[in-house]
Parts: sequence; C-alpha cells; structure tokens
Amino acid sequence: MHDILSLQVFQGIATLLASEPKIAIGRIALIVLGCLLVWLGKKGILEELLMIPMGLGMAAVNAGVLFIAPGQLGTLFVDPLASGTDAIMDQLQINWLQPIYTLMFSNGLIACLVFMGIGVLLDVGYVMARPFQSMFLALCAELGTVAVFPIAQAMGMTPGQSASVALIGGADGPMVLFASLVLARELFVPITVVGYLYLGLTYGAYPLLIKALVPEKLRGISMAESTVKPISAGSKLVFAVLACVLLCLLFPVAAPLFLSLFIGVAVREAGLKHYTALLGEQILYGSTFFLGLTLGVLCEAGTLLDPVVLKLLLLGILALLLSALGGLAGGYALWFFSKGKFNPIVGVAGVSCVPTTAKMVQKIASDASPGAMILPQALGANISGVITTAVLAGIYVALLR
Repeated sequence: MHDILSLQVFQGIATLLASEPKIAIGRIALIVLGCLLVWLGKKGILEELLMIPMGLGMAAVNAGVLFIAPGQLGTLFVDPLASGTDAIMDQLQINWLQPIYTLMFSNGLIACLVFMGIGVLLDVGYVMARPFQSMFLALCAELGTVAVFPIAQAMGMTPGQSASVALIGGADGPMVLFASLVLARELFVPITVVGYLYLGLTYGAYPLLIKALVPEKLRGISMAESTVKPISAGSKLVFAVLACVLLCLLFPVAAPLFLSLFIGVAVREAGLKHYTALLGEQILYGSTFFLGLTLGVLCEAGTLLDPVVLKLLLLGILALLLSALGGLAGGYALWFFSKGKFNPIVGVAGVSCVPTTAKMVQKIASDASPGAMILPQALGANISGVITTAVLAGIYVALLR
C-alpha cells in the first residue's frame, strides 16, 4: 500500500517504471545529456547562452512525465504535435510553454527575432572590403548543404526532409528552424534539435580537423598587412538595403529572414542607438533564451526515439563535416593562387556559425604563430556564409514547397 501511494505521489518515477524499456532508457539518457549540456555550457566548451537553458529544459521534460489519462503519458511543457484549432486552444491553456511554441516557433517568428539580433552584430564592411574572396569561401563552405541533399534522398527521406537536414551544413540554427517548419514540419522537432546540438561540433571537432589537414606553418600565415579602404556607414547602409531588396525579390519565400537580418544591419549602420540596443540585447538575448529553453523541452524521449532520428544524426554530422572540408578546399585554392600569402584555414570561417568559426580560426592561427592576424578575412567569410545559407534555404523552399 505504501509503495502504491508513493508511486501516485511521485509520478515521474511511476511513469519511468511504466514506460517501454526503450522509452525509459531514452528518458534517462536525455536527462544525463541535458545535465551534460549545462556543464559544457558553463565550462564554455559549448555556447552557454543556448546550451544551459536547452540542457536544463531537456533534463526537466524527461524527468517530469506524468499520467495525463489512463494509459497515456505526457508533460505540462509543450505538445508539438497538437493540430486543429480546438486541440491547440486546449494545449494553450494546459502547457505553460505552448504559447511560446505555437505563437513563435510554428510560424518561424523566433528565427526572425534571432536574425534581427544577429544583423545588429554583423559588420558588413568585412564583406564589402573583400567581396569576391569572402563570397567564394562562403560558397565553398556550403558543400555539405548541397551534397547531403541527394544523400538524404538516397536514404529514403523526402525532398523537403532532405533539404532541411542538409541545411545543418550551413551551421545556421535559425535557418534550419525556418526551413524545417516549411519543408518538413513532421520532423521539425528532431531536425531543429539535431541542428542546434551539432553546432557544438564547430567548437570541438573543427579545430581537430584543421590541425589534421593544415600544417602548422600554413596555419600561422598572417594577413595583417592586407590593407583595405575603410567602408563608410552610409555605404554599408546602401549595401544592406540593396541586398535585402534584391534577395527578397529573388526569393520571396525567405523574405522574412532576409528582412530580419538586414533590418538589424540597417539599424546598426544608421546609428539608431536605441534600436541597436533593443535588437542586439533584449531581443537577441530574450529570443535566444526562449529558443534554447523551448528546444530543450521538445527533447522528450517519446518524440525523439524515432528511427529517422538516427538518420538525422548521421546526416547532420556529415553535412557539417563536408562544409568544413569545402571551406578548407576554398582556402587552399586561394593560398595556391596567392602564392602562399593566404591562410587556408580562413575557409572554415565560411561555415556561418557567427562569429564562432571566425574566432576559432583566429585562435588557431595565433596558436600556430603568435601575432598572426586573419580575423578580418575570417569575418568576411563568416558573414558571407550567413547570406549564402539564407540564399540556399530560399532556393530549397522555392523549389520544394
């Protein structure tokens, strides 16, 4: 009697015991993974602003499973599978994060808000100073975004699902979120979660890849002597306006993302300090916090333990690996044509995890040769990578929607 009463009170334990073995093991594994993400974020190994709320949310949602109805398990966090107005209205009144998910995730608003904040942080002058070099490296670093699409189709995924998982190769989380909502809503949760979890590869795996494929002598090449004409704020504003209008004209389906990105750039270059602070601090940090938290609570074992998730895990890591290799190939091409004056590791910065990959290659260059400076060129490729990933997302959505 005492044991029965305990299980009624401590339902999380009761549901763990009542679950299928694979669900129970999955819940425990995701609780451990969530705690690990918090620790890795605290140590700075992974992006703390995203991973700490995501990890704690992941641990909590898998611990807090209860009996919703006889024979039915669930949580009070969010129901990503609710469809139909009646079901959604019911969930809005039950699940505490359902309003955030329904009103900000399911329509891509959260991605647009993050892009506004990112736009404020971008200095497009780095791109304008070296436009051809920057765009060339960014295009090379989209290898995974292009190559994984046919591979995913060969593994039995639909064109929309294939495009969504291929975009992980761009290392641009909001872009993956937006594309998967449009092209593969049924796999939106696992694709987005895999996409954001794998951004950690840019911190841990990319430096190992670079050191394995690029000799220390080449990693230490400095390009500090490369002087360019300063770009005025007015010129940057003109660039932002023209780029925004042109991209929206070419790819209307991705216009919300283009506008969000370039409105941030325009606010920065127009000197609108109050808007800059709003977008670059409150909007960016607020949306990043709820992005991480909501992604974490979407990682419920019952949702993620689907055989297709294994495909997503493999394809996601392949996409990011190929993108890094493509960027390195582009870097080596510029090194060859510049007769050894270009640092090839700059190409990896074309993988558009802003500004992570740019700072990473700068650190690797400094470790190889103290005083080596490649950050301006890396930032140019990095920012161009955001644009090329957005363009590819627009192409995929336009062709497959």
